[in-house]
Amino acid sequence: MCGVKISIVCMTIWIPEIDKESKGPLYKGLADAIERDIYSGILHPGHRLPTHRELADELGMNVSTVTRGYREAESRGLISGTVGRGTFVASDAGTSTPMVSSEPYSPGMIEMGLINPLVFMDPDLAQGLKRLARRRDPGGFLNYSDPRGLPEHRAVGALWAGRYGFEALAEDVIVCSGAQHALTCCLSALFRTGDRIATDYLTYPGMKTLAAMLDLRLVPIEMDSDGMIAESLDMACRRNDIKGLYLVPGVQNPTTTTMSEARRDDIAQIAAKHDLTLIEDDAYDLTGPEMHLPVTVRNPENAVFIAGVSKAMAPGLRVAFMIVPKKFRRALSEAVLSTIWMTPPLNVELVSMWIKDGTADRVVAAKRVEAEKRFRIAGKILGGHPFAGLTTGFFIWLSLVEPWTGATFEARAREVGVNLFSAEKFTVGGAVAPPAVRISLCHTADLSELKKGLTRIREILTNTLPDSLSRL
Repeated sequence: MCGVKISIVCMTIWIPEIDKESKGPLYKGLADAIERDIYSGILHPGHRLPTHRELADELGMNVSTVTRGYREAESRGLISGTVGRGTFVASDAGTSTPMVSSEPYSPGMIEMGLINPLVFMDPDLAQGLKRLARRRDPGGFLNYSDPRGLPEHRAVGALWAGRYGFEALAEDVIVCSGAQHALTCCLSALFRTGDRIATDYLTYPGMKTLAAMLDLRLVPIEMDSDGMIAESLDMACRRNDIKGLYLVPGVQNPTTTTMSEARRDDIAQIAAKHDLTLIEDDAYDLTGPEMHLPVTVRNPENAVFIAGVSKAMAPGLRVAFMIVPKKFRRALSEAVLSTIWMTPPLNVELVSMWIKDGTADRVVAAKRVEAEKRFRIAGKILGGHPFAGLTTGFFIWLSLVEPWTGATFEARAREVGVNLFSAEKFTVGGAVAPPAVRISLCHTADLSELKKGLTRIREILTNTLPDSLSRL
């Protein structure tokens, strides 16, 4: 016998249609119904779902079955439950959260979503390979090696961490295949299924998709103009059994905020108070002219710092350095071994060569100059429309006004040939997505294409699109 299909919102009670005679487990049927009603438009982001008891009574199910169904839906990224607040449809439910798809590369599409960090300014690969070929035994880089990385590469990783204001030794470093791989190792090795990790309520989408894949729960924490609010983190830790903290304190993605030293002190104190395992990812911090001490420095024995390289140069080589306290080294080394065995030594040798001879620093400095030029272009074209951004950064955060939402603006931009990313892609769980979009300024080497994309964005904001573009 099928359940009655009401599928409407009435006094906050939503009752799905579930086939109780289906051969599949009922809890999966409930999760399927939630997913179906989200994609059909019956349930909307931010909609509060019935309590476990309420829905169990309406459907004639055990409370434990509803709990499993909600947990399954949460693992799919569809809903988010917070102790003391209830269960809500996730802000990004029904939208595409991955940062990469085939669509941005459609013919004629101006790419202003992906952060492709001015790669046309990267070191000359041909010259780098020639230098490596002149080594006495370059074939040695083709062998299996220590999962942590070669000793000389780990030493260079310690030097690179110094660019972020972190004092490290070679023994503290584990080499990874990019920051996303470092995150994968941290989440899989340091946490267990169902663990809760606090993060900014707007955060890096790669963290969201990875947490969902590993069945971890992200807990959104409120932010202000100084980044994550320490009091909100403390309150969330009191309400939830939170195990970890993911933090991007320097040029936060996507809002571009940079956390002050005082706020970093406060966050570090809260993390220590609740024994949180901290993962700090300062991917864009090198785009700024000033350096702040990482939060990790304040509590180094229970934190991992990811010193990425890709946003500075050579993202295709996939190299990042993790600064790891002694108690995590074995687990994270085994995570590297279990995922890719080791980061390709040839790739790391190229990056190490450029770090040691000063090429990396020159590239970073030149990119800051180019980024500042692009920021000025954005300011001139977008005029009085409010946006936040670092003057030497790779992206800006554009605020919208009603009736726009980030999702509707992203869809409209795609209609006129511009790919950008809405706030919904970055919003965690049941947090409310602000009306905003992230705009990359660094993908193309052609400034005329950048200007064209920004002009189309301005014309959407002012509703002055030419008829030819409106019909695209």
